[in-house]
Amino acid sequence: MYVAFDHPMFMRALEDAIRERADLELAGAATTGPEALEGIRALAPDVTVLDTRLPGLDGVHVLEEAGGDGLRTRFVFLTSDMGSDLIYAAVAAGAAGYLSNTADRDAICDAIAAVAAGEVVLSPEAQGSLAGAIRTHERPALTPRERAVLSLCADGLTTREIANRLGVASATVKTHLQSIYHKLDVPDRTSAVAAALRRGLLE
Repeated sequence: MYVAFDHPMFMRALEDAIRERADLELAGAATTGPEALEGIRALAPDVTVLDTRLPGLDGVHVLEEAGGDGLRTRFVFLTSDMGSDLIYAAVAAGAAGYLSNTADRDAICDAIAAVAAGEVVLSPEAQGSLAGAIRTHERPALTPRERAVLSLCADGLTTREIANRLGVASATVKTHLQSIYHKLDVPDRTSAVAAALRRGLLE
């Protein structure tokens, strides 16, 4: 077990909680990102518990660097930062746990033990934020005009008919279509309509 926080009082409380558990063993601690990465590389702990915000190198980058070295250390983030984009980035980078630092010490230690046993543990708040982030990442933002063009495509209108309906040039409609194809990662309008319906972008 390795811990990394730049808040001395919180660090001591966490260390004490870990030492009180017979199923957890503390191998080392750090107060900065670079120090944490050095310690993880040297000790190869089963689990590292760290804050997202560490001086010199943030927690997610510590995880990415350690993962790039092929280390099998599992990471649990214990933080006050419950922003959806950060949680998404942490989980995408391979985090096995994400908890609020306001959780009680027993819940934190139980989560650490569960992660050490191979489980993934996300607090209810983290789960909600992650779900929102996933929806955002899976539903690319289309402009109102792009939605209008795509909706008319779904109705079977040609490029010229869409242009007449919207009062724009055909070239403008084609530009909108190219943007839609790029955002949805599809090759043509049929695929774009299908992808948009699947992702809930069209009513």
